[in-house]
Amino acid sequence: MIAPRWEKACRDRLPIILRRTYSDGMLYDAIVLGLGVMGLATAWRLASRGLRVIGLEQYSIPHRLGSSHGQTRIIRQAYYEHPDYVPLVLRAYAGWYELEQLSGQNLLTICPCLSLGPPEGELIQGVLRASREHDLPVEKLSTTDVYTRFAAFAHLEDYAAVVEPTAGVLAVEDSLRAMAQQAQSQGATLHERLAVRSWRREGTGVAVVTDTQTFYAARLVITAGPWAARVLTSQAPPLKGIPPLRVMRQVVFWLAASDLSRFRRDRFPVFIADTLGGYFYGMPAFDSRGVKVAQHYGAAETDDPDTIERTITADDERPVRDFLRRHLPQADAPVSEASTCIYTLTPDRHFWIDALDEAVVVAAGFSGHGFKFAPVVGEILADRAMYGHTTLPATLFQRRAFTSPASIS
Repeated sequence: MIAPRWEKACRDRLPIILRRTYSDGMLYDAIVLGLGVMGLATAWRLASRGLRVIGLEQYSIPHRLGSSHGQTRIIRQAYYEHPDYVPLVLRAYAGWYELEQLSGQNLLTICPCLSLGPPEGELIQGVLRASREHDLPVEKLSTTDVYTRFAAFAHLEDYAAVVEPTAGVLAVEDSLRAMAQQAQSQGATLHERLAVRSWRREGTGVAVVTDTQTFYAARLVITAGPWAARVLTSQAPPLKGIPPLRVMRQVVFWLAASDLSRFRRDRFPVFIADTLGGYFYGMPAFDSRGVKVAQHYGAAETDDPDTIERTITADDERPVRDFLRRHLPQADAPVSEASTCIYTLTPDRHFWIDALDEAVVVAAGFSGHGFKFAPVVGEILADRAMYGHTTLPATLFQRRAFTSPASIS
């Protein structure tokens, strides 16, 4: 049973849609299924609003088998993927600063982002469009300008260049630990290494069956990352309106350049490059491991995250080597570390954040560019779970007729 003292303190301030579940015997207001960055952000936001929250994670917090690991992630404002992301990423910046203040840790380090690509290509035109529509500070650079500011780059004669001074880098594992600590400090219960076997609607709420017990709550928030499709499609009868979520193996490399001083963040930017060989991205050398570089997308899609190959081969390294030899020859150095991670993809590469019904909310398909949004995604999911709607501008991510990336305007 719910502790009477807790019920007396919190019941009156809950939305009507949650208050009524007490008569059905629900022990929690919300269960968060999956505690990567999106799940932890949601648990933090819900708990900070006074709700009784339990989070369930099949592995440790953090772990290296999903999408929320790898030391660093890029955060940027001039969002080439679509201008509608910009208000949300600006709010996410505020959320990261809030988390920094609460945790006493430096989680977001400002570092300019250099976008390189064909002048009329998706990347350059998307950055400029977002900056125009939202009055963001960006600067077009000539090839000579790039070589002067960021001397490590080479052979950019066919590319346009735009630099965004307000971009930065997020500390991944530290951010997850900070969110977990904040959620727990506000009363959330977080279970690690506890696998979910099934879930079902139970009265006006939900029941979630794990290896050890069944948990009951008014709301279920599914943030299962690469395992989202399995969680959603295992229901009987099948759920309607579920997009085809697929997974993609990604490999990131750290290169131990002979002179790492050339890749300090005062001399080398975060970058995204749209090349004939695909999209590549990278970050400065923040420690002795060196420069972080990876190809963005480019691998085959599959359905089962548990079949992702964790062994890294020469074939994984080859496209990155080709890029380095052409455009960053000083970083064409021995690999000091490499890691696999997983993208969970929607067909159009935009996020999917929506309610399945009045008791179940889902966020999935962050398509390799979601980490930076975690604080605001947590707010959106908390709003949807508590009130059934959000005032934040998230309509782009609701149910839609999914199309391929090539058809996105």
